[in-house]
Amino acid sequence: MIELEGVPELIDPVMVAAFEGWNDAGDAASTAVAHLEREWKGEVFAALDAEDYYDFQVNRPTVWMDAGVRKITWPTTRLSVVRVGGEKPRDLVLVRGIEPSMRWRSFCNELLGFAHELGVELVVILGALLGDTPHTRPVPISGTTSDPDLARRMDLEETKYEGPTGIVGVLQEACTHAGVPAVSLWAAVPHYVSQPPNPKATLALLNRLEDLIDVRIPLGELPEDARAWQVGVDQLAAEDSEVAEYVQTLEEARDTAELPEASGEAIAREFERYLRRRDGGSPPTPGGHATADGGDIPPFLRDNPSGRPRPPKPGNDDEDSSEE
Repeated sequence: MIELEGVPELIDPVMVAAFEGWNDAGDAASTAVAHLEREWKGEVFAALDAEDYYDFQVNRPTVWMDAGVRKITWPTTRLSVVRVGGEKPRDLVLVRGIEPSMRWRSFCNELLGFAHELGVELVVILGALLGDTPHTRPVPISGTTSDPDLARRMDLEETKYEGPTGIVGVLQEACTHAGVPAVSLWAAVPHYVSQPPNPKATLALLNRLEDLIDVRIPLGELPEDARAWQVGVDQLAAEDSEVAEYVQTLEEARDTAELPEASGEAIAREFERYLRRRDGGSPPTPGGHATADGGDIPPFLRDNPSGRPRPPKPGNDDEDSSEE
């Protein structure tokens, strides 16, 4: 039995969750929930026991000093609550943590226990994946659910995916089996500039969340940060003709696609195609991210002497760039 002492009765609560790791390219999703906590001064009321779910050799604790006393912060998942004011106030239960290393079913059941006790009406899980999308265009956001009725009511895509998944997919299905309406919002992050932070993707997730749950989210400095991020990537591309050419290719592909297709279903299909290509291969390495086509991070994006991401050479026949 979960006892939530000190938590007031909530108004039309929605649970919004994000997890660092494979589901969080550019840290876009976890940063979005952190933004909500910061802007609305969320109060943490619960934390999951780190020893139940985390391998500390993968996600190590950190040591810090507090008034001369050494303390340890353990990697875990924390829950906080915020009240959104206005004509129709409502509460958000914010879940922010790290994708667990083990016991995923118990992890999801514990979160659903909190959701049940708090009377949560909807669970929204944020994620981000690496995709073939240009940084110069609006960030594609894909909203999916396993509930056909919810898909129709909220103008979402009914997921038909089969294959390996992360904690976002597992938690969404756990919600479905428990009878809790659940939605996943995925942002596509340009794979050629995947380093966090990515404020443009975070901003896009928050804008979509705002529309989905009908609340006004204070954005603070995020719009300016997103503009500065894009200017920085523009400058990076201008310094490297290969990167500039590759971005132009992505722009042309995006611009010729129909907008509804480019903003949703195509991204989901690309994500599914990537997972199918793994074909039972080894799981992604710690710190890797979900991508929309073949491999955790393509070879040409890994560290190079110049420190700049480079596009694939023409005629590259490696597996990551192959077509099905």
